[in-house]
Amino acid sequence: MNDQRTLLLMRHAKSDYPAGVADHDRPLAPRGVREAGLAGDWLRANAPAIDEVLCSTAVRTRQTLAQTRIDAPVRYLDRLYDASPGTVIDEITEVDDTVNTLLVVGHEPTTSAVALGLAGDDGTDTDAVERISAKFPTSAIAVLTVPCPWKGLELGRAALIGFHVLR
Repeated sequence: MNDQRTLLLMRHAKSDYPAGVADHDRPLAPRGVREAGLAGDWLRANAPAIDEVLCSTAVRTRQTLAQTRIDAPVRYLDRLYDASPGTVIDEITEVDDTVNTLLVVGHEPTTSAVALGLAGDDGTDTDAVERISAKFPTSAIAVLTVPCPWKGLELGRAALIGFHVLR
């Protein structure tokens, strides 16, 4: 059995800052709507078919996912909003072993911390590590390979093989 899995970590698209709206409820800006659609196009063209999505409950992450037009089962998790990297990794390790490709739609600075924390296995792209360390822009996607079942995922156990930024 092939235990190789693909983990896609995506930061939500560019959000708006309407007056009087709580952070959790901020919607996407028009640029974010466009960028999320382009990110979905990139995922369909370049990533394995997505089997499941974990998504923060924030309005901007939900709208980002909707605009990608990714057709996969979704779990919306309150724990992914304002989460620590450890919380995100805990949620990933609970994913069923039938899922080969997982997309996580979340927030900064957590998304970059998760990507950098998991990276380290053979095949890690040092250029991608440097780029994520500098900035993880909105709608960007880190691509990692995981050489084990999800429950075995630990810091340094994945290979960061790509970092796609819409520009």
